[in-house]
Amino acid sequence: MKYSKSLLTAILATSSPIVSAFATAGKSAISQFRPAFTAPIIGQHQYVARQTFSRTTAVNMANVMKLTDPAENLLDGVDVFIFDCDGVIWRGDSLIDGIPETLAKLRAAGKRMFFVTNNSTKSRAGYKKKFDSLGLDIPPEEIFSSSFAAAAYLEQTKFKDSGKKVYIIGEVGIGEELDLIDVPWIGGPDDKGKEPNMGPGGKLDIDEDVGAVIVGFDRYVNYYKIQYAQLCINELPNRTW
Repeated sequence: MKYSKSLLTAILATSSPIVSAFATAGKSAISQFRPAFTAPIIGQHQYVARQTFSRTTAVNMANVMKLTDPAENLLDGVDVFIFDCDGVIWRGDSLIDGIPETLAKLRAAGKRMFFVTNNSTKSRAGYKKKFDSLGLDIPPEEIFSSSFAAAAYLEQTKFKDSGKKVYIIGEVGIGEELDLIDVPWIGGPDDKGKEPNMGPGGKLDIDEDVGAVIVGFDRYVNYYKIQYAQLCINELPNRTW
C-alpha cells in the first residue's frame, strides 16, 4: 500500500499533518482547523505562551455555536467530517451506539469522512480489520494512524535511500507500515522482555546502521528499549529521531 505524493506533501506541509492531508483532497476549509498556537513553549516565554494559548482557546470556545438543528447548522455547510476512533467510534472492542446510522446518513448525504488515531499499535490494515470486526465498511484510504504518519514521513524524506534501518519503541503497527515502504527495522515487539546487562562492566552494543528512532505507544516498554534508543540518539551522529 504505497502513499501518493500529493498526500505525503500535504502531510509534511503543516504542524497538523492529518488535517492538511484532507485539505489536499479539495476541502480547503479543513485547513482552518490548524492549532491556534503552535510555537514552542521554552524557558522564560513559557508563561506568556500558555497565557496566549489560554486566551485563544477561551475565545474559540466562546464562539462555538450550539447545534439546535444539526441538519441546518452543520450538515449543509460541512463537506468533510473527521472522527477520532477510541471513545468516538468504539470503546475498547465495543461499537458505540448510533455510529452505524450516523455514518450511513453522512455517506448518503455525500459527505467525505476520515478516521484518525494517535494510537500506533496498529497499522492502517490493522485498523481496517477492527472496523470490519465492528461491522463498519470503511475504505482503507479513509484511515489515518500515527504509525502511517511516521512511515509516510520517512518515505517522503527518502530515508530508504540512506540504506539505514529504524529502531522502534512501539508495537506491530509501526513495523507493518515500515514494511510497506521496504524500510528495514529492528526492536519493537522483538525486544519485548529483554533486559540489559546492568552488572559490573555491562555494556549494550547497538547496531550502527540505525538511522532513525521511532517511538510510539508500547504496552511492553522496558529499560532495554529505552537504553537502546537513547544510545542510538547519543552515539550515532546525523540521524533522524
